[in-house]
Amino acid sequence: MAALLEVKNLGISFGGLRAVDDFEVTIKKGQLYGLIGPNGAGKTTVFNLLTGVYKPSEGIITLDGVNITGLKTIEINKAGIARTFQNIRLFKELSVIDNVKAGLHNHYKYSTFEGILRLPGFFKIEEAMTEKAMELLKVFELENEADYLAANLPYGKQRKLEIARALATDPKLLLLDEPAAGMNPNETMELMNTIRFVRDNFDMTILLIEHDMKLVSGICEELTVLNFGRILAQGATGTVLNDPQVITAYLGE
Repeated sequence: MAALLEVKNLGISFGGLRAVDDFEVTIKKGQLYGLIGPNGAGKTTVFNLLTGVYKPSEGIITLDGVNITGLKTIEINKAGIARTFQNIRLFKELSVIDNVKAGLHNHYKYSTFEGILRLPGFFKIEEAMTEKAMELLKVFELENEADYLAANLPYGKQRKLEIARALATDPKLLLLDEPAAGMNPNETMELMNTIRFVRDNFDMTILLIEHDMKLVSGICEELTVLNFGRILAQGATGTVLNDPQVITAYLGE
C-alpha cells in the first residue's frame, strides 16, 4: 500500500527548548495510525507542524507525493489535511448545518457579486452545499439537530460535528487530537465505531493523538510513541504497547 504521509527529520525549537527532534513517520493510505506519549511529549506540536501552525526548523513533510513543508495552514488544508482539536473549536453561535457548510467553502464557490444580489448561481450553490452537509450529518446521526445551535449539542455530539466539519473539507488525511477527551466509556465506544466507519466509508487515512489506551489499542494499526519530543518506539500497536520502555515512560509502571 502506498504511503500517503511521509515525514523525515522533522524538528522545531522554541528558544533553547527542543520541542520535537528528528521525528519521522510513514503512514499508508487507508491506515488508522496513533501518536501517543506523556503530556508534554510533543504530540500536539507535531500536529501543529503538519498543519502549518508552526513552521519546522528542519525536516520534510510529504503528502501524497507533494512536499507541503512550510506551507500556510489554509494551503495545507487545501492540499488535503484536516484536523480536529483537543478543545472543541466549533462555531458555537452557528447552527449545526452551518458549521458543516463552513467546511464546504473550499469546494463550493460563488462570487461576491452573486452573493450580494442573490443571483441564481448563489442559490444553486447554496442548495448543493445544504444537500452535501445533510449527507454528512446523516452519517453522524445529526440530521435531526441540523438547525440546532452547535453550542446546544451534548458534548459527544459536538465531537461528532467537529469530525463532520473536518470531513466537509474533503481531506486525504484526517488528524484527530484527543477525540475521546471528556467522554464516558459508552461515548468512547461509540466514537471508536464512528472513526472506523469514517475510515472505511470515506476511504480516509487517520492519524490520532489519544490518551485512552482502550481506544488506541482497539482501532490503531500502528503507533508512534513520543517522549520529550523524540521517538521512543514505533511499530505495530500490540508490540509498541508491550515495549518495556513505553510501559515505563507512558503507563508509569
